Amino acid sequence: MTISIKLPDGTYGDPDDIGSNPTSNESFSTIVERRLSRRDALKGFAATAAITALSGTGVSHLAMREALAQTGGSTLTFTEVAQGVDDKHHVSPGYKANIVIRWGDKVTADAPAFNINNLVAADQDKQFGYNCDFIGYFPLPAGSANSDNGVLAINHEYTSAELMWSGLTAKNKNDKATKELTDYELSAHGMSFVEVRKEGGDWKTVDGSRYNRRISTARTPMEVTGVAAGHNRMKTSGDATGKMVIGTLNNCAGGKTPWGTVITAEENFNLYFGGNGTTLPEADNYKRYGVSQNSAYSWWKFHDRFNVEKEPNEPNRFGWLVEIDPYDPASMPKKRTALGRAKHEGAAIVVAPDGRVVVYSGDDEAGDYIYKFITTGRYDANNRAANMTLLDSGTLYVAKFDEKTVNWLPLVFGQGPLTPANKFESQADVAIETRRAADLVGATKMDRPEDIDVNPVNGVVYVALTNNTGRKAEQVDAVNPRGPNPYGHIIELIPPGEGGRRDHTAMTHGWDILLLAGNPKNPDHKARYNANLSDNGWLAAPDNIAIDPKGRVWISSDQGSAWKNTNIADGVWGTDVTGAGRALTKRIFRVPIGAEMCGPEFTPDGKTLFVAVQHPGADGVNEDQNFDNPATRWPDFQAGMPPRPSVVAITKDDGGDIGA
Repeated sequence: MTISIKLPDGTYGDPDDIGSNPTSNESFSTIVERRLSRRDALKGFAATAAITALSGTGVSHLAMREALAQTGGSTLTFTEVAQGVDDKHHVSPGYKANIVIRWGDKVTADAPAFNINNLVAADQDKQFGYNCDFIGYFPLPAGSANSDNGVLAINHEYTSAELMWSGLTAKNKNDKATKELTDYELSAHGMSFVEVRKEGGDWKTVDGSRYNRRISTARTPMEVTGVAAGHNRMKTSGDATGKMVIGTLNNCAGGKTPWGTVITAEENFNLYFGGNGTTLPEADNYKRYGVSQNSAYSWWKFHDRFNVEKEPNEPNRFGWLVEIDPYDPASMPKKRTALGRAKHEGAAIVVAPDGRVVVYSGDDEAGDYIYKFITTGRYDANNRAANMTLLDSGTLYVAKFDEKTVNWLPLVFGQGPLTPANKFESQADVAIETRRAADLVGATKMDRPEDIDVNPVNGVVYVALTNNTGRKAEQVDAVNPRGPNPYGHIIELIPPGEGGRRDHTAMTHGWDILLLAGNPKNPDHKARYNANLSDNGWLAAPDNIAIDPKGRVWISSDQGSAWKNTNIADGVWGTDVTGAGRALTKRIFRVPIGAEMCGPEFTPDGKTLFVAVQHPGADGVNEDQNFDNPATRWPDFQAGMPPRPSVVAITKDDGGDIGA
C-alpha cells in the first residue's frame, strides 16, 4: 500500500518508507552483500536447477546457474505488454481484461444504485468499498475446485478522499473533513464478499447471492481470540471485556487457509489515530508502531475511539490477522492475536508434514521483520469445524538471517529477554508488542516485507521486499544487498525437504534471492534478473505475489509516486522459478496512471487471473489533481465520474491457461 501523508519534516510521502525500528539489529542488506560478494561472476540471477535439487540449507548450485545463464527458455509464451504510462489499462495481445466490480457497485441485495453526487455511509455499507487490494477466490460449492463459480473475498484498504468528493485535495482533505465524510470513509473500509460466475467467457457478480456481504470499520463486530483476548490493554470504554472490536482497518493483503477461510491483514492502522499520546502509558508502544498526532485521517476528531487521549487502548485492537468464513455470511470475524501484532501485509498458510499449520507473515515497514507461527494443534481434513480454532494456540517466531540460512527465534514470554525486566508480563504483552519483542531477540531488519506466498509445487516460500529508500550504503547485508534500495527484491525461504513435503516447522531454513528489481540497463540500479530479460520485463517495487497451478510466480508492483522516476506504470509480471526461465520476468498487465497493482489471484484451473486496480489517478500525479480534474476517469471514462478502484478478471481469448 502507498499512502501519502505530511511527514515530520513538512514534506509528503509514504510513512512505510521511514521506519520506526530504533534497534541496531543487523539489516538483511548487510547479509546479502556479504553473500553476493562471492557471486559477482553472475550476470544477473539466471536460471537454476529445480529447487528440489537444492540442498537442505537452500544454497544454490552456482555452476548450474552459470551454465544456464544465457539459455533463456521461459515457459511463459505470451507477448509482453510494453512499458509506459497512460490513462488506460493494457493487457497482453490474445487476452482480455473485463471489469468485475467497481467502487460503489452493488454488493448486498438491498444496495441502492451508486450516486457519485450523494455519497451516504448507509449506502456504502451495502456497496463495493474503496481501494480494493487482496483478492481470494473460494470455489462453490465449498471444498470443490470449481473455476467458473465462486466467492471473491476482497479487501478495501483505504480511501482517497480527494478523488471521492469535489473540492478536496491531498493536502486539504483533513482540514475540510466533516463527520458525514468521515462516516462514509469508515464504511468504505473493510471487505466485500461477492459471488461471481463465468458466463460466456466473462466474469459477472451474482445479484442477490446469499454469500454477498459487506464488512466495514463502522459497524461489523469482530471477536478477539487468542492470547490477548480479554487483556487489560485491549479494554476500552466501549468494550469492558477486551474481546469485541468494531471493524477492521487498512486491510492490505491476506491469505487462504486449507479449511476454506480467508485471512485478512491489518496493515497501516496507526494512520487513523490522533491526539497527543506522548504522556500516556502506551507512549512507547505508540512510537514503535508509528501512532502519532500526524494522522492521515480526521476520524479522531469525530469518533472518540480514534482519539488516543480518550481511548488509549484502541490502537492495540488493530494490527492483527483476522480470520473470516466466506461460506457463512452470518459468522463473526476473529482477530487471531496469537499470530502477533504488526503492520501485516499478508499471510501464507501451509500444512506441514506432521499436520501442524504454519503461517508466514511480514511487517510492511522499512527495517521490520518476517514472522512465522506454528500451531499447537494439527489440521484435520475431515473436520472443518475443528480447524476453526487452530490459529489460537501455537508459537510465534521471527526471522534472523545469516549468509546461508534463516533461523527462527521464538517470541515466547519468559524466554530470553521477554521477561518482566523488559516490561513483558505475559504472552499477551508479547503479542501486543510483537515488534519490540522481535527487536530484543535480535531479528534481521528487512526492506519492507510485504506479501508472502508458499509455492505448492516446490514448497518454497516467496517474500516480496518492496523497497527501502532510507537505508544507507554502509547498512547493507546479504539478504538486503542495496542501500538505498528504491526498487525492491524477492527472496526465497527454503525449508528442508523436497516439494510439498518440506518441513515448514523446521527452525532453520535455507534462503536465496530470486531477483533484484529495477532496470538492469541502468548500472546504478544494481538489478539482477535472468540475462535474457526483455526491455519490457523489468519491474520495480514488487508487492503482491500469486502462484499459478504450474508453480510459476506472478508479481504485482507498487511504486507509489516513484513511477515518475522509472517511467513505467505498475502491473503484473510472471516468471518461472526453476529451469532456464528462472527470474525471466514478463509483463502481462499494466495499470492506468497513478494506480497500484494489487491482489493477483488465480482460479484453481489457472485460466483466470483476478487483479485489483487500486487508487487509479492518485499516486505521483500533479498535487492539485482531484475529483474535479482527475488524471484518468478509468474505468468508466464518463464526464463527472472520477476514477473508481476495480477488480479485473484477466482471461485468454481462446480460454487457455494464463501465461500461454
